[in-house]
Amino acid sequence: MTVALMWEARGAEGRGAELLAWVRAQHLAGEPLRREVLGAPGDRVLVITWWAAAYDAELPELPDPPGELLHRPVHRWRFERFESYGEE
Repeated sequence: MTVALMWEARGAEGRGAELLAWVRAQHLAGEPLRREVLGAPGDRVLVITWWAAAYDAELPELPDPPGELLHRPVHRWRFERFESYGEE
């Protein structure tokens, strides 16, 4: 089974570049199958990690960044893969 962990934060006004740098410097306690870092307007940063694990497995997650970098609390979601198309 493949599980995707999604971590999304909105940076404080004008602090998106600092938030992105903080995210890139974070190391997980394990090695995911894949890790992607994405950005969007509004100083948003999204990190998706894929793991070969059961849906309810204990997996390493990114911590919360320093509060001064955030506009609002971090959002986290967990998804189980049902199908995959295209690049693997």
